[in-house]
Amino acid sequence: MPEFFNADRDGHILTITLNRPERMNALHSPAHFELHEIFDEFENDPELWVGILTGAGDRAFSAGNDLRWQAEGGSREKPASGFGGITERFERSKPMIAAVNGVAMGGGFELALACDVIIASENALFALPEPKVGLAALAGGLHRLPRMIPLKRAMGMILTARHVPAKEGYDLGFVTQLVPEGEALSAAKDFANQIMECSPVSIRTSLDVVRRGLEFSDVKDAMSAEYDSVKTLWNSEDLIEGPLAFSEKRKPNWKGR
Repeated sequence: MPEFFNADRDGHILTITLNRPERMNALHSPAHFELHEIFDEFENDPELWVGILTGAGDRAFSAGNDLRWQAEGGSREKPASGFGGITERFERSKPMIAAVNGVAMGGGFELALACDVIIASENALFALPEPKVGLAALAGGLHRLPRMIPLKRAMGMILTARHVPAKEGYDLGFVTQLVPEGEALSAAKDFANQIMECSPVSIRTSLDVVRRGLEFSDVKDAMSAEYDSVKTLWNSEDLIEGPLAFSEKRKPNWKGR
């Protein structure tokens, strides 16, 4: 049984809840390795199509790095998949939704940025405060945030380490959906169900093409590139099922293959 998170499977949806509320869901080395394992399981299970990441309690999604653990001399070792087992999981193929139900500080914000969608409650706060304790946001925050919002606005957040309310995050564009306090997880589940109305193969292909396409500076080059995921799509059962269901005026029975 995992010690630092809970995993709840509901059909094709896996909800992972960071479970260190006494530390505001801050993470340390043992938690990183536990989360690495569950994200591996999620990625490798063909019956799991959408993931949700959230935090236990109503105070914090995650306060990031467990500084107390670090100050006490605890190991800073992390798995190859990075902070929380996700920030360096660059080959991840399935959609992941962050349900941010409170503060998302430092590594906690970086966990959310590593997800594909951020759904935040109105009381959520985001920041990269590492410079205030002699650190830097090296788990992806310094790279992902400037790619998601205007550079000067990102630099304003990074250089001052200020707290950004969820509404401002939504206006800036790194928050996908803003919901009332206490409703982040339920809204994330609704969002996951909307995703599952689509073919899982199509969703995986779309994620792959978007991510890899962004590696090109020119749209023409991105569109001319070859993507293995597109080849998989053209040979999938879902490619047959979608048009067939449309012609028969029924909901498609997706297989995810």
